Amino acid sequence: MGSTSAHGETGNGTGSGAGPGRRELIKRSAALGLISVPTMSFLTACASGGDAPKAAGAKAAVTKENPFGLAKGTKLDVVVFKGGFGDDYAKAWEAAFDKKWGTSSTHLGTPEITGKLQTRFNGGNPPDVVDDSGAQRIKLDVLAKSNQLADLTPVLDAPSLDDPNKKVRDLLIPGTVEQGMQGGKCVSLNYVYTVFGFWYSGKLFKEKGWTPPKTWDEFLDVCTKAKEAGIGGLAHQGKFPYYINVVIMDLIAKKGGLEAMKAIDNLEPNAFEGSAAALAAVEALYEVVEKGLLMPGTNGLTHTESQTAWNQYKAAFIPSGSWLENEQIKQTPDDFDMRFLPMPLLPDSALPFEAIRAGAGEPFIVPEQAANKPGGLEFIRSMLSREWSTIFAQQANSLTVVKDGVDPGVKLRPGTQSAVAALKQAGTNTFNYLYPDWYSEMDSSIQDASNELMAKRIQPKEWIKRAQAAVNKAAQDPNAKNNRRS
Repeated sequence: MGSTSAHGETGNGTGSGAGPGRRELIKRSAALGLISVPTMSFLTACASGGDAPKAAGAKAAVTKENPFGLAKGTKLDVVVFKGGFGDDYAKAWEAAFDKKWGTSSTHLGTPEITGKLQTRFNGGNPPDVVDDSGAQRIKLDVLAKSNQLADLTPVLDAPSLDDPNKKVRDLLIPGTVEQGMQGGKCVSLNYVYTVFGFWYSGKLFKEKGWTPPKTWDEFLDVCTKAKEAGIGGLAHQGKFPYYINVVIMDLIAKKGGLEAMKAIDNLEPNAFEGSAAALAAVEALYEVVEKGLLMPGTNGLTHTESQTAWNQYKAAFIPSGSWLENEQIKQTPDDFDMRFLPMPLLPDSALPFEAIRAGAGEPFIVPEQAANKPGGLEFIRSMLSREWSTIFAQQANSLTVVKDGVDPGVKLRPGTQSAVAALKQAGTNTFNYLYPDWYSEMDSSIQDASNELMAKRIQPKEWIKRAQAAVNKAAQDPNAKNNRRS
């Protein structure tokens, strides 16, 4: 999602992003509270970072080339979400880092971020760098409220490795810093530039003579033709309503414009109730359910199960972020011809068809209590170099938030190429929600409502009521006054 998050739940997201997230982006499961501190024997058993770093807390002189005072000979503990992007890119990064700085990196790639790291955060023994993504990520707002996240502003203001006369923040795609804010402070670096929308098979559409839809009515028409041909119209990742929630929220943004999106992020009392765009979006998606245009059984499937069925031509469309191609590479037929489609338009939409949700996902963090905090900060700075950005593109088939950060010789796969082409067509018409990172409980409540909607257990007006209730509850958060977008 996954991701923001991915990027996917177990296998992006980058998360999603989720989310978001996978992969950023990926914002997918219920909010997780920090549990009580375990006994030392239990903490030791659960910790995955090995021995404490040599010279923990040791620092070298701060210079322009070494802005955080990273000492040579120290250990660096890196944990990354292993989802749709894999973790080979991180291993390549660590090798380059160790060679340059004389450090000794330990690596863990896992889909179980919470399972592996919850006790370590509670015990004051977190890793030095974490890719906190996927369905089992630790919620960023929970970590931020517990003062567990280092401020990354020093990284943003440090000299860029590619051009020391420019700050790191000057080389980032607009919106990247904003996406990592919690309570007015930048505490995560969302690294993967993710595009969200529908996906389809170019081969299937060519064989059936279907035209990729630009309006919602055209979308329903293709879904109907698919049903008549014995194929599901829309598949979705039923057990992870993050994905179908993307459809609803994108329809709201395109129908009501950026103001409708900001009203939700800013927790306005009429964000959903009283919003014509929100009701139209939910009713439009519910029409797919009422007309029986869903792929049979999709409500009960995981993300990989539904995506694999889609790869087997059992559905015309599926929603996801641009980690999808990499996540499904083993299940995708060679001639599938994966294509990206911006969210089709509802009547009288404020934004054009070309507008798409796009933004930074896959949050990387440096824990405040990291043993080698200087190493963690320098690692983040290195990620934002052209060299490391190119490594990521090569290994993970995805773009990063570094402007022009990929060498021209890197060849992306067809689906990702189509997403990049759509991004160019969108131009400045991109948007991205912030509430999933700011208010994880609200995000989960809205996803739960979307799950009920798709299962036909609630009607659109009840979805609106539940979503607004989630907004109203989030508005009581004392930190909400610091989470505002203009």
